[in-house]
This record gives sequence, C-alpha cells and structure tokens, in this order.
Amino acid sequence: MLYRKMGKTGKDISVLGFGCMRFQVEDNDVKKIREDLAIEQIRYSIDRGVNYIDTAYPYHGGMSEHVVAKALKDGYRDKVYLATKLPSWFIKSREDMDMYLDEQLEKLQTDHIDFYLLHALNKNYWNTLLENDVFDFIKSALADGRIKHIGFSFHDELPVFKKITDAYDWDFCQIQYNYMDENYQAGAEGLEYASSRGMGIIIMEPLRGGHLANRIPKEVKEIWNLSDVKRTPAQWALKFIWNNSHVTTLLSGMNDIVHIAENIETACDAYPNSLTDEELSLVGRVKETYISRTVVNCTNCKYCMPCPTGVDIPENFSMLNEASMYEDVEGYKKTYAMFMPQDKKAINCIECGICEEKCPQNIEIRSMLKEVTKTLG
Repeated sequence: MLYRKMGKTGKDISVLGFGCMRFQVEDNDVKKIREDLAIEQIRYSIDRGVNYIDTAYPYHGGMSEHVVAKALKDGYRDKVYLATKLPSWFIKSREDMDMYLDEQLEKLQTDHIDFYLLHALNKNYWNTLLENDVFDFIKSALADGRIKHIGFSFHDELPVFKKITDAYDWDFCQIQYNYMDENYQAGAEGLEYASSRGMGIIIMEPLRGGHLANRIPKEVKEIWNLSDVKRTPAQWALKFIWNNSHVTTLLSGMNDIVHIAENIETACDAYPNSLTDEELSLVGRVKETYISRTVVNCTNCKYCMPCPTGVDIPENFSMLNEASMYEDVEGYKKTYAMFMPQDKKAINCIECGICEEKCPQNIEIRSMLKEVTKTLG
C-alpha cells in the first residue's frame, strides 16, 4: 500500500480508502447489512494497509456507523483514521450539531473522529450552517477533542466550492472526480484550488457509481485493449485519479473481496504522474467515446433557465445522456424517480418554447423533454 500526506495535517493516508456506503445487504433492505461479511471485508482491507475508513450518519439508513464500530473492535480502531459526517440537511440549530456529533461518537464507540466532514455541502446547506454558527461548533469540537480535523464534502457548482473553501482554514475536502467528471461540480479546477490552500483531497465516486467498471461498451473495451499494459476498466479509472499528485486518497465502496483485492493490488502501484502520454491519450479516447453516446448536445450553459414551470432542463438532459452513455436505462429510471424532484421533471413542460429561443445549441428542447419522460419515466 502507498500513502500520501493529508495536506497540512501531515498525516500519512493510504491512497485507497474504504467507503462504507455500499455494504452487501439482505432482502434488498439497506438497513439489513450483512454484518459478518462487512466486518470481514473492512478488516481484510486494514490488514493489507488501508488506514482510512469513511462512513456517514445516513449511510444504510443509519446503520453503517454501527457496523463500522464493530469492525473496528479488537484493536482495529487504533490502526485507522476514522471519518464520518455531520448531516447538514438536518441542522436547525447550533445545538443540533453537538447532538448529532455526540450521537455519532456513541454509535461508533469512540471518543473522537479523526476526520469530520460537513456532509454534502451546497449553497443552501452552507447558508443554513452559517446561520446556526457552524464555526463556533467547529471551534468547540476541535478544542474538546471530539474531532481532530475538519473538512467538508461537496455537491454544487464550482463558484460555491471556492466560496466555501475560502470561508475557513479547512484541513481537507471531499469531491466527486473521475475522468468523466473533470468539469463537474468542483472538478479539476476546484481540486487544484483546494490543494493550493494546503487541503487534503478525498475523491468520491472514482468509478461513477460503478459505471466506469461495469457494462463496458464494446468500443470502449477495444480502446482499453490497445494498451500494452493490460488493466481492467476499474484499474484504468483508479490509476487516472492517482496520477494526480494533488489527490490524497480515493474512496471505494468495496463489498466484494475480489474487487477489494484488485483495488489493493492496484493501489500498491499508485504513483503520481506515472501514466504515460500514450496511456492518458487512451483515457481521453475513452472519454470521447462515452461522450459520443450522448443523446442531447446540452452544454449545461443554463441559458434556457429558469423554466416558467420549474423544469430543470439541463439536469433532465444530463440524466438522459448518462443513461445512454453507460447503457443503464433501468438504473437511471430509479435515479430519476428517487432524486429528480417531481416539480422539476420533464413531464411538467407546457411546450411554451421560450427555452428554445434562448438555446445557443439550437436544441429542440420540447421534443427532447418528451424523450426524457418516455425513457426515464
């Protein structure tokens, strides 16, 4: 296992971290974690050098932290840096922050959290935390030792990321990043921006929810096969992230011992700047191939917004495109149903045509919104 410094903290963190959001479950119930298997897999990873364990208050319906606590018994707690997250969306008062942190300490059966994150920050959550004196909470929790280092995870646009980054002397941050998401949310620019301020960088969704490792299109397989060095699609995706010297570690939601072993093996050769120009060119070709499978040529410029009836036109098109890119219509139907607010869905389009007058790409927006509804629900 290789290790990198967690920014200004100076802590040596394994380049591969264990994400505890996707344990195997019974009866398709997220709360019914197969505990013995999860504990075995976490300890297997720790025994082979993984020293960063990441969980959060809502994972597995609140059960992930309980299972992690069991996995870290018998001396394993002392071998790792433990990370969990404040559920930002639940915060209604300054007192709530202490309440949730204290509950998490109890669930995790520990007296401190090594790396504590404000979870899933966006503009609205951040403003709510500011209104409830989050900086006083951070100062207090650091002073009394309940947390050792403070950071945040992020899901919003780059300007919001920079604003939050500049608001406090953070130790680290956690962002979504992979070779398909270099310009998504914080993206590559945000990654470098945070690193320049001495922050450690934790990467989530390195495989884009598994889409860069599973159901690989034939044309993508053919590109990977052009390389003299043979790697699985997952290994290519992980190596791309580790190639960036600003990255501290990436989180993998590992729940299969074969995948865990492969990831650990790959992590033993995870040196920065180790991919050749030819290999990076292949990654670029794969990215272009995925992009070529887009259905709507939407650039997310948002000139079409706001929609008079509230439809989130770019996000509807993004989900339609991704369903096509990754050949996963059924998966995106579920994502669309669960995460796209009803009032922002394509079905609310009244075909007024105002958006089409503004679109610089000349997209037939009304027609394509009908396609979203037809394909995703």
